[in-house]
Amino acid sequence: MFIVLIITFFKVNISISKMSTLILEDSYLDTLNNIERKKHTQKIKIVKQLYIKGPKTNSDLCSDFNISSPTSMGLLSELMTEGLVEKKGRGKSEGGRKPDLYGLRANSLFVLSIAMGRFKTRMAIFDNNNNNITGVQTFPVCIAEGVTAADQLQEYAESLISNSGIDPDKLMGVGVSMPGLVASKEGNNYTYMHTAAEAESLQQLLTRKFNKPVYIQNDSKSAALAEYRFGLAKGRSDVLVLSLDWGVGLGVIMDGKLRSGTKGFAGEIGHIPLENNGALCYCGKRGCLETVASGIALANMAKEGIKSGQHSLLNELSDQKIDSIEPKLVIDAANRGDQYAINILSKIGMNLGKGISILIQIFNPELIILGGRIAEAKQYITTPIQQSINTYCMAQLREKTEIALSNLGQNAGILGSVAVVMENIFEDQLDLD
Repeated sequence: MFIVLIITFFKVNISISKMSTLILEDSYLDTLNNIERKKHTQKIKIVKQLYIKGPKTNSDLCSDFNISSPTSMGLLSELMTEGLVEKKGRGKSEGGRKPDLYGLRANSLFVLSIAMGRFKTRMAIFDNNNNNITGVQTFPVCIAEGVTAADQLQEYAESLISNSGIDPDKLMGVGVSMPGLVASKEGNNYTYMHTAAEAESLQQLLTRKFNKPVYIQNDSKSAALAEYRFGLAKGRSDVLVLSLDWGVGLGVIMDGKLRSGTKGFAGEIGHIPLENNGALCYCGKRGCLETVASGIALANMAKEGIKSGQHSLLNELSDQKIDSIEPKLVIDAANRGDQYAINILSKIGMNLGKGISILIQIFNPELIILGGRIAEAKQYITTPIQQSINTYCMAQLREKTEIALSNLGQNAGILGSVAVVMENIFEDQLDLD
């Protein structure tokens, strides 16, 4: 379920008769007295709880927030009047009349999710029950250094919203996941879509264009949030999520929270030097993990082997296709029993295992989730990774760490953008209180 309840200083045009005034601009909050502010905070907490935990009884909410039954019922009544909460049947009873369950009203609010990549961008609109109402649609928007992609994003997003048939007033926020060094708190990307020459941050620029609250996040951290809210990390406290794509990204969840570091750059495992005097990485250093354990490394190994005369199903490719080879082609060849493809995937896996061993000994996680294109190789990548971990990691640590493949697949990026907004919108308003 995704719920964003907001009337903001960005002047979102929402009729108060239709929508809740639950999340308000800070200037309006300053006009409230202490009792009104307290009620405002309690309503936010209730809606967030219903979003995360699902339908609850009045008694549950009293216990969760240490408030009286009349207070809780009064807050629920207001939320129902505002069209955000409704009765959801009956709860369990140990005797007597079963209590009413209260949950978020279906199709009351929506979020636009955008997952930007180096070569394409995917978008979808989700309702407050996390139903994908538009399907994931792919658009030819390539992320680049400048901000020209912002206009393209706006154009395609407006088309998606128009064709979806939803009331635009009910679209409460936009989540954008993207590669690069993303400082999510300040709203900038230091690798792509620079706004150095602009008077506003990337987040402010996008907010102005969409006329909706926008939150940006690094794609690997978005994937970690998706796993934590919707995937294998749900209910876990200490989890590492590795995005194995053209590069190698990491999302760190410790003590049940996404850890971002001082600027938001925590998790750049792909640029830790692993080999002395190794290949030059695009970051400017030599021997980074990405040069030996990424989709780029896999494609380069495949090209070099084919051009040097290695026998492989990949030899069937034309010269033009060899130059543009992608990880999926190597994985498909491995699944057809191609020994050369299996061998280079094994090399990638062994190098990844080295890097993962370092992570295990630093973070001592209970679970490591592997996602992205390379993870689609399944046993051809997990077996060498585990072999490498057995070689390079202390037994006491590795025996307590589970390695698993993501069950979210390609949806991790899209779901992650939903989670990005959900993680921020409530907290921003509570901070104002």
